[in-house]
This record gives sequence, structure tokens and C-alpha cells, in this order.
Amino acid sequence: MTIPLDPNITPPGTGRFRDAGGLPADRWRAIRGEETLVATHCCFCGVQCGMYLRVHDGKVFGVEPRDHDINRMRLCPKGLNAYQQVNHPDRLTAPLYRQSRADDLRPVSWEQALDTTAEHIQRIQAEYGRDAFGMLGGASLFTEKTYLVGKFARVALRTRHVDYNGRLCMVSAAGANKLSFGIDRAANPFADCLLSDCLLIAGSNVGECFPVMTQYLWGARDRGAKLIVIDPRETSIARTADIHVALRPGTDAAFFNAVLHVVITEGLTDEAFIAEHTTGWDEVRTAAAECPPERAAEICCIPVEQVTQVARMFATAGKAMAWHARGIEHHTQGVENCLTVINLCVATGNLGKPGAGYGTITGQGNGQGGREHGQKSDMLPGGRNISDPVHRMQVADIWGIDVEDLPQAGTSMMEMVHQMRRGEIRGLFGMCNNPFVSLPNYTVVKEGYDALEFHAQCDFFLSETAANAHLVLPVTSWAEDDGVMANAEARVVRHRKAQEPLPGVRTDTWVLCELARRLGAGDKFAFADSEQVFEELRIASRGTVNDYYGITYARLDETGGIAWPCPTLDHPGTPRLFEGGKTYHADGRVHLQAVRWHPPADPYDDTYPMTLTTGRTVAHFLSGNQTRRLGGLVEQTPRPWVEVHPSHGFANGDAVTVVTRRGAATFPALVTEAIRPDTVFVPYHWPYPVAANELTIDALDPRSKIPEYKVCACRIEPADAVTAVPAPPMPPGREPYADTQRSRGEPLPPTSSQGRGTSEP
Repeated sequence: MTIPLDPNITPPGTGRFRDAGGLPADRWRAIRGEETLVATHCCFCGVQCGMYLRVHDGKVFGVEPRDHDINRMRLCPKGLNAYQQVNHPDRLTAPLYRQSRADDLRPVSWEQALDTTAEHIQRIQAEYGRDAFGMLGGASLFTEKTYLVGKFARVALRTRHVDYNGRLCMVSAAGANKLSFGIDRAANPFADCLLSDCLLIAGSNVGECFPVMTQYLWGARDRGAKLIVIDPRETSIARTADIHVALRPGTDAAFFNAVLHVVITEGLTDEAFIAEHTTGWDEVRTAAAECPPERAAEICCIPVEQVTQVARMFATAGKAMAWHARGIEHHTQGVENCLTVINLCVATGNLGKPGAGYGTITGQGNGQGGREHGQKSDMLPGGRNISDPVHRMQVADIWGIDVEDLPQAGTSMMEMVHQMRRGEIRGLFGMCNNPFVSLPNYTVVKEGYDALEFHAQCDFFLSETAANAHLVLPVTSWAEDDGVMANAEARVVRHRKAQEPLPGVRTDTWVLCELARRLGAGDKFAFADSEQVFEELRIASRGTVNDYYGITYARLDETGGIAWPCPTLDHPGTPRLFEGGKTYHADGRVHLQAVRWHPPADPYDDTYPMTLTTGRTVAHFLSGNQTRRLGGLVEQTPRPWVEVHPSHGFANGDAVTVVTRRGAATFPALVTEAIRPDTVFVPYHWPYPVAANELTIDALDPRSKIPEYKVCACRIEPADAVTAVPAPPMPPGREPYADTQRSRGEPLPPTSSQGRGTSEP
């Protein structure tokens, strides 16, 4: 029965959305008898909300929110729809292979697929050297699997070329954290927000990217906390802020240096804390003195009084916290941007206390755990440095190999693409990533992958990257295996298997162990399941700053999650770092770092006078390979758009071409006063030819090697028609699930306003 909607209380578009999105994939019923509830966590962002998966007759068919203390019964749109991936009709269920890209992919047996992969690895390495074969992992894999990716690359492939898609996410924050604190994780748990008197959110659209984290912000506001938001767009969170600073993208370091300048000149620093707990303060103070508010206002294109307002509000609060995300990290100055936020927190004594501290909001579900145990190009398990002789000896001993056989550091994900183009890397094995959508400068990425002699990709849907591969291996979704993830607080949480893998599907662990056996390293990969991998990981991390030794599956079942470091089985974990002002550097102090602002890599001129910046939308996740197949999410946001200021003369839905030095793409306009007149915004979840990352620049931060997604010089032009959104790739002979694809042709931007003052009548 359809219940009529009251137009007096229902926003425009609700009826269309509700009716169109009413059928879940494969028409599962919502109510079944004799169901089982499996306690687990969401597979998407770094909040890691607790949920129950509803299981009947061995199949996942629904979801219920769980009263876990992370989310307290709340789920966002992605979490509510995540279960539909598990038995989705688009799932890959057989290995696919072709000898050349001129051929079609065709099903083959697992035996043939793995034998073929091993043969190509051995051929390429025999002809070009071990480093001619590379590996790319992902930060949405369980931590056990990220550990295996790093070990497999170094022990089975014996290549230095391994990296992961967290390179596109958290590495700027990681670099800043290590420089300042000697450890890479958020300093405070989410719950500390509820104790804070002032929250500063920099470069994070919390309401859309981390919706359930919003409860902590609202809880703080309910008890009177002030809110400062730094973002070029007036996001839903920014609209509620006491101060919203809409600075020009790429100017964050100048802004925070100027804020610190005011804090210093007005005597608002915590001199006792600085003297007792820091090094490098004189250099930081000198750099801040060079950037007075007037200079920052000119660089950032903001009112000068906002600099002083932010400084006073943050520094005079009894307890203040700063959180940031990709908005200040996706820059060639990404590490330094994060350092300026750290400098502000430390200079005001806001560190290591309930309600006072510093946090980085992880984008991917395992963005924290995914960079802790060795799949990053310069890292070994436990956050060890691969170039440190002592660290190398420790890991070689644990793995049972000669230290001389342990490769040195490799290169970053984007650098590997350029090495593919040059023929330095001839083969690649990819797991849990989709670079054809997620990496910048799509044309260069396509050229790099096309140059590979052999490319194998693991996934549970056929991504745009997998569709270009020679071999595709169908692996499990998150609900078909056990494992752990570490959320944005560094809280390790337990994911539980809710159903057996679909027929023809294998776990990532099984795939890597079987390949290792074929490559002569099977004795080093004799793991029957994830828990056995985790037991080795515990030992491999023991005694490091990333110590998991005291965490077990049984303890996670009992507690609901434990924050590392956790060095012993009776240790409660460490939800808050730096209490008493003590860091993880040998001297126990914060090593402050002086920063000076420099312009972005893509220069403005008369041809490209504006800024393109990119980001997420609430309905989709990363490259969209998962969410673009889920009916309710596709109906909510069927296509990308370009957000433009009304001063440019466009109306909602007008075709607008965004042009950069890399290419051009045409989108429908979403006209809103919630964005700066000199800036446009495009969400990045869709592939070429509507890919935001066809346009972005592949310039990298020199320290973190993160791409500068957030600042690209551009211009905008009127066009005749918007570009159609392609359907997700499917194996030959299969069509995408129709009920989730009906709205792809919708030419308009989302029906709901993304900001105030849109041109809607």
C-alpha cells in the first residue's frame, strides 16, 4: 500500500525518491522468520558504526543499527544500504581472464587463474628483475589482509614496489603526526568532543562524509561548545557554526599561521606547557610572526577580522579540540597544513586532556589500520620504518627470512603509475582499489595501466580498473569473512562473518596464500583463516608504538573495541594519547615544526582563473564501485554535478563544462551561494567521462606523496548538454542490475539543496 504524502510537510522530490528507491537489490523481503542477527560494523567510513546484519537461511538480507557506543543506534544512508552488496546480482563469482586487452574477459577456473598469475609474475621478474612487478592494496581491507599484502609483496614477490590507496587519504596526517608526536593516530576519542568547550573542524564535510560523527558535535553544542569550521563551502556543518571561514582552497597554512600569530601577540599561549613539553617553539614563533592577519586575509581572500575571531575563540576556550580531514590534507602542502593545526593546539596547551586535543578523521573504513602494518611503501608491521636496520632485522626474524632478502622502500601509488608508463613496472597485482576513478589525472593513469604486460585485480564487483585488467579474481565482501579494522579513533573493532562466500568466490587471504605457495613461499603463508593471521600480526607489532599484542578476537568480543597501543592482555587500551604532555618521541616532547605557506602547484592565469575542488557526497563512497550499484543511493544521487555561485549566471541544471590543464568534463549546475564565487566543486565518485579526476592534477606533497586533489586551476563554460553517466562495468554477457540503474540518465543535480540560497524557485 502506498501512503499519500502531505505536500505541506514533505520537501520536493520526496515522493519520487521514495517510490523509485523502494525495491532493494534482488527484491529481498524486509521481514523473514527465524532470522539471526550477526553483530558487526559498517564497511564504509572511519567512524565504523556498529550494526547487526540480518541473516536467514544462510543469506544476509537486511540490517539493523546496533547500540554500540560508537554510533548509538545511528546509521547513515550508506550504512543502511551496505547489506545489499552481499548478495547483489552484480557480484563477481568466477575468475575472468584474457591474454590481451583486445580480447574479451572470459570465465576460467581458479586453478588456471592462479597458475597464470604465478607464471606471469615469474616471467616478468626473470626478464626485468623483481622490482618490475608491483602490488597495490587498499585501506578498506581488514587489517589482517593489509598485513598480508605487505608481507606477500616483500616475501613472496620480493619486490620493493608495494603501496595502497590510503596514499590518497590519510598520509599527510600520518606524516604530520609522526613528525610532531612520534606516532600516527588521532590523539583523542570521539567522545572527548562531548567534553570540549570549542571544536574546530578544518577541511571536513562531517555531515555528508562522516554523518554519524555529527552526534558528537551536536552533543558538544548542546552543552554550550563553540564551533569553528574552515571550509571553502558552506556545508551543512558550516551553516551551524559560530564562525565559518570560507578561505580560498590551498591557503590553509597561511590561515593557521596567522591564527597562531594572533594567539602569540595577544598573550594567549600556554607558556608553561610549551616550555615543559615541546621543542622547536622558537622556529614556529618566527614563522608565525611572518604571517600577520592582514597578509593571511589577502592570501586566503577572507575578512581579516575572522583570523582574530578564530584565534580568540579557540585559545580562550577552557578546553578546545581540532579535527581535520582531506580538505587540508589533499595538497602539495598537506603535511605542513596538518602541522599548523598541531602547532595551534600545542601552543594553547590543548593536548592530552579530556575535551582538549587533536584528531584526524579517517576516510576509509580501515584508513587507520590499513596504514599500520606494512602495506605502505616505506613501512613494516607495527609502524616500523623499512629503512631502519633494527626494524628490518626484527621483522625478518619474525617472518623467518634473511634480512638481506627484505626489499628496501618502494615508491608511492601515483609514482608507481608513472613507473608503469616508463616500463619500469611491467606487472601489477591490485586488491581493494579502483585507480581509474580514484587517482588524479585519469589520462595518465590509463596510459600507465595500459602499458602493463600483465595486470591482475581482486574485487567483488567489476570495477573500472578491473574491467581493464588481464585477470580478475572474485573475492569476498566484508560480510563473508572475519577480521578487524581500526576506526578514526584507533579503536580496533571486530567484523564477523555473516554468511559463507558466494559459490565461486574466495577470501583475499586464501588468494594470497595460494599464490605464495605457487611462488615458493607457501611455508610463510600457512594461514587457515583471518584469526591465524591476526595472531602473527600481534607478535609482529609487539613492542612497537602500534602495539596490538594485547588485543585478541576474544577481548574484542568482550569489550566492543580496544584502542591501541595495547601491549599486554590485561591492558585496557589507550583511547587518549599524550596525557601529561608525553609523546612517543624518545625525549617525550612534542617536536613542533615551523611552516611557511607556498602556493599550490597549478597556477592561476587568465585562461584558468578559478579553483576546482573535489570531495564526497553523502550517498556515495570513494570510487563508487559499491555504492553506484545500490538502488536507494543511486536514486538519492544518480550523477555528479558542479556546484557554482549564482554570480556566474547559470541556473540549476544548466550544462556547465569544467576545463583544467588535464581535460574537460560537462556536468549539470547546482547553483548555490554556499560556495565561493572563485571556486567550483565536483564530487568524485564517478568514472570517465564524468570523472572529477579526469581534471585533477597529479602533483604530490613532497613528504607524504599525496595528490593535490583540492586545488586545480580551472575555468567554466556553458555547454549544450551534460555528459551521460556510464553504467558500472559488467562481465561479458551480463547487464547491470536494472532496478539500481534506472535513474542514471537523470540530467539534473540532486533534488535536495546542497546549500543555502540555491536558484530553486
